[in-house]
Amino acid sequence: MSGTNRKNIMIPDNPVSQFLFSSIYASWIWLIIRLYVGYAWLNAGWHKVQSDAWTGENAGAAIQGFIQGALTKAADGKDVTGWYASFLENTVLPNAKIFGFVVAYGELLVGLGLILGLLTGIAAFFGGVMNVSFLFAGTLSTNPLLFIFATWLVLAWKNAGWYGLDRWVLPLLGTPWHRESSKNSTDSLNI
Repeated sequence: MSGTNRKNIMIPDNPVSQFLFSSIYASWIWLIIRLYVGYAWLNAGWHKVQSDAWTGENAGAAIQGFIQGALTKAADGKDVTGWYASFLENTVLPNAKIFGFVVAYGELLVGLGLILGLLTGIAAFFGGVMNVSFLFAGTLSTNPLLFIFATWLVLAWKNAGWYGLDRWVLPLLGTPWHRESSKNSTDSLNI
């Protein structure tokens, strides 16, 4: 295959993936999921930002309690792996105040990004990182469902924000909605 130009080999998406992750018609599906996940993050972040134990005078107290609970689970051999317990004990716990602010404002920003449809893929990615962090710390709650939705939103980054600010912001950034000049190519979003 030495004579073949490998840069031009394209593997096409199956029709379902093409529809879900590239069609503006699927954007309604993503809008519903985006608003649900965004509201969950905005609500959680808003309560934390307003809490004295997260961002106020006693900033870091809430996260210290959360980490102590996770470390107890790790000591009992339940739900929290040793390497993550070590990370919590040696990195997060000594910097609980900073992590309290990062979590509270991070949740708020992820929620706003998803609700507004602004940099949807990036917001969903960071929401997923927080979900995984909470799962590793032994907290189940809605984290598995939110993680699944966040992963799907990351995959659908091209059209998940179509009914949101991404429709105008992403083209300003140079992606993904541009017309190709070739007669044989189709628009990247099937408009």
